[in-house]
Amino acid sequence: MITTAGNLPAPLTSFAGRRREVAEIRRLLGEVRLLTLTGAGGVGKTRLALEAATGLSKSFPDGLWLIDLAPIQDPAMVAPTIASTLRLPDLGTRPALDQITDHLTHNRALIVLDNCEHLVDASAELAKKLLLACPGLRVLATSRQTLEVTGEHVLTVPPLPIPDEAIELLQERAIAVRPDFRITDSNRAQAVRLCTELDGLPLAIELAASRLRTLPVDQLTDRLRNRFALLNGGCRTKPPRQRTLQGMIEWSYDLCTPAERLLWNRLSVFVGGFGLDAAEEVCAGEGIAEHEVLDLLDRLVAQSVVLATEAEGLPRYRLLETIREYGRARLTESGGEQRARRRHQEFFLALAERTAAAWFGPGQEETLARLRAEHNNLLAALDFCGSAVVEVPEHPQARPALPGPEETELVDQDQADAQTTLRLATALRFHWCADGFLGEGRRQFERLLTAAPEPTPVRARALWAAAWVALLQGALATADRWLDEAEELSERLNDHSVLPYVHGFRGASAAFRGRMEEAMPLYEEALAAHRAAGEGGEMLFWQFQVAITQAHLGDPRSADTSRRAVEIAEAHGERLYGSYALWALGYALWADGDMEEGLSLTRAALETLRGFNDYAGTAAALEVFTWITASRGNHERAAQLLGSVYALSREIGACPVSTLGTHRAHCRETVLSALGEAGYDKAVAEGARHDSPAQAIALALAPGTDTGQGTSATATSSLTCREREVAALVAKGMTNRKIATVLSLSPRTADRHIENIRAKLGVSSRAQIAAWWVGSRGSLS
Repeated sequence: MITTAGNLPAPLTSFAGRRREVAEIRRLLGEVRLLTLTGAGGVGKTRLALEAATGLSKSFPDGLWLIDLAPIQDPAMVAPTIASTLRLPDLGTRPALDQITDHLTHNRALIVLDNCEHLVDASAELAKKLLLACPGLRVLATSRQTLEVTGEHVLTVPPLPIPDEAIELLQERAIAVRPDFRITDSNRAQAVRLCTELDGLPLAIELAASRLRTLPVDQLTDRLRNRFALLNGGCRTKPPRQRTLQGMIEWSYDLCTPAERLLWNRLSVFVGGFGLDAAEEVCAGEGIAEHEVLDLLDRLVAQSVVLATEAEGLPRYRLLETIREYGRARLTESGGEQRARRRHQEFFLALAERTAAAWFGPGQEETLARLRAEHNNLLAALDFCGSAVVEVPEHPQARPALPGPEETELVDQDQADAQTTLRLATALRFHWCADGFLGEGRRQFERLLTAAPEPTPVRARALWAAAWVALLQGALATADRWLDEAEELSERLNDHSVLPYVHGFRGASAAFRGRMEEAMPLYEEALAAHRAAGEGGEMLFWQFQVAITQAHLGDPRSADTSRRAVEIAEAHGERLYGSYALWALGYALWADGDMEEGLSLTRAALETLRGFNDYAGTAAALEVFTWITASRGNHERAAQLLGSVYALSREIGACPVSTLGTHRAHCRETVLSALGEAGYDKAVAEGARHDSPAQAIALALAPGTDTGQGTSATATSSLTCREREVAALVAKGMTNRKIATVLSLSPRTADRHIENIRAKLGVSSRAQIAAWWVGSRGSLS
């Protein structure tokens, strides 16, 4: 039996979760000599280090020692503290560091150097000297920032996974104060919400669990609006900073420099993360130069205040919600909240308006990915109003005296803010309409049009954008009302820039009602106005709708109109509405008897739509694809696709092909007759599970189906420029990680490109991608 020296405390509570991290720490300590656990305050670094170290007595027979530096304030006391912990005599004749190195020179021991962040320089210097002098020594450090010592290996401790390990910890700690407490089906959703609100932070969850002695889970969760006052009942035997959530965050805050604190405060205006460009634009000024933001941000990342992450394939940063709320409170106290929120709104307004202005061109998928990543920030910007509204009583006799200059300035500012916010909602029209946010867009327009009733050009443009959202939801009467007001405002303001959109969307309203003869001249009027203005990209938006209307009316010009739309899209590098033009052309050719080319073009449209989250466009392309599939005799697959079409249609209202109802009815009758009612219902139910654009497209283009799949020129032409670069590197034998390095991508983004290429080419291996690239280089050059 091995008797191990040391002072590792016996835990008073069970250890929940972290099995993977414990195993990884133990493995690493067998390979590296200095391992630092970093992470936010309260994430459980100390408890994890102790759990991992406790199981290593056989590996370190000469001792497992915990050195807690939290109580130490003087850097010169680090070495004496270690010497005292190792029970070395203090005779005053030799430096403490010399005593320690002599003692440990020939020992196989592990020192857990805990809470180094406030003494990081002294801890780093001491760890370096000890490891150089003692070859059998290992150091496991915990710190909110790395020690930056040569040979240091860093392991970032994340919050607990939600729901599994976070819920496990909540239940174990709650049972300690309330033995009858259990997570059940009735309270599980609220428990998950509680752990989510607390970011999966173990300290916060443990403090919350102590409140379950007197509060049910749902009430506790609702009270988190004031989390710092609520979570203040920690164990009296713990250090003061660990007894309350606020104490833990203040410990980190006090370790920051004034400039770092200022940046922390300002970063709190971001919701759900932010990019570097946003941080530089929003947070610079009044104490922080723009060029200083990156360095300060890097230091906050190093101190585990800010987390480096990724969203939608983009590098991002974020604050845990608890840390963000603390910074927000400090920002408010300092009087800087209004300025920061206004700059936040200005940044996202500029981003959205650049996006809208450049929409009919290349980069649409990347643009929408950025807006998706910023969705929570966009909502926060839409909620901003810089000053309070001066309310005027309804009854004249109750009205106050005319407002003075200060009150007038507040009213004017409020009106200006309302107009700015309406501009933002309008600039986000492609985010609402082409990326699956119709419901949110409708709510925002209804709210903001009410809040900004002034007859301005901003309102006129917002009205037609709002009408577009309403049309796609099938709220035709609401769309008509907004279009009427937009036209009236256009005439009143002598602003004719909105009229093409008014006419075009009136055409869509008529088309969605089945009145195609009425829709055609309205579409053509919108098209002519954009053509006269030289707005080639905007022409595309109406060109494909003209083509669909022509097809419905039996006009033989439909195919040529669609081809012109495809040409416009290609000329501008536009992809989304170019895909609409492809399925419109595919429909026209199929209706004219060219089944194979119609199928190929519609498939190409779906392949392009993979990069978007466009419910209306996907439902339209998928429906045409389904009709062609049924006409080719693949009835079971057609029934599955019908199920997916129905599922997508439940999420939206009208769509461009819904007016071609005779084809839908004929398709259903044909498939039902071929499969029988039971077979039809089963296939439709199976397809209905694919109720998002991505799932629906995956179902339609699944390998091995009889849909004319292959690596034809049409199919392969849907590869983006980036995907072709990736395919070329695959052909050179590079791994996904190497490709990511060469193209400056994240590994996850490189993986996604490979999967997209496989799906588009209908292949299953890297070798097949390489073979395709070698065989097609001539046609793609």
